[in-house]
Amino acid sequence: MIDEKLVNTIFFELKNKNLNIATAESCTGGLIGHTFTNVSGSSEYFDLGIIAYSNRAKVKLLDISELMLKKYGAVSKEVAKAMANRVRKILNVDIGLSTTGIAGPTGGTKEKPIGLVYIAVSTQKVNIVKKFNFSGDRLQIKDSTCNAALEMLLDVLIM
Repeated sequence: MIDEKLVNTIFFELKNKNLNIATAESCTGGLIGHTFTNVSGSSEYFDLGIIAYSNRAKVKLLDISELMLKKYGAVSKEVAKAMANRVRKILNVDIGLSTTGIAGPTGGTKEKPIGLVYIAVSTQKVNIVKKFNFSGDRLQIKDSTCNAALEMLLDVLIM
């Protein structure tokens, strides 16, 4: 379940600081953008969301290098950071937020199990990437990722 109070607090902070945001989502499939647009007036702060689910989309839409994807894999701190940076810079917004992970029920490995997620927040001043290991089914992992991304975003906003 998405924390609506958290989303409203984020928009209050974005408004007070006159900031805007764009997302680059992989494992969440647009859930963060969907969550933002559930709030009336969100277009004042939320500029655009990109669902870069495949490696091809990450390369074509976000200019993530194929070499980086091959070296680290799509589910990595390096790719999460690059996604957040690129969406921020390409769209010329104040904040870029990205998610990449394995929501399951397939696709996990010993090194990268189901529930492994990286979330990144990028501003001109900070680039933060956090690793999470969520449990549950696919939808629970997506919800957990969305909530964690919102909490990270709020932490950056109140720094």
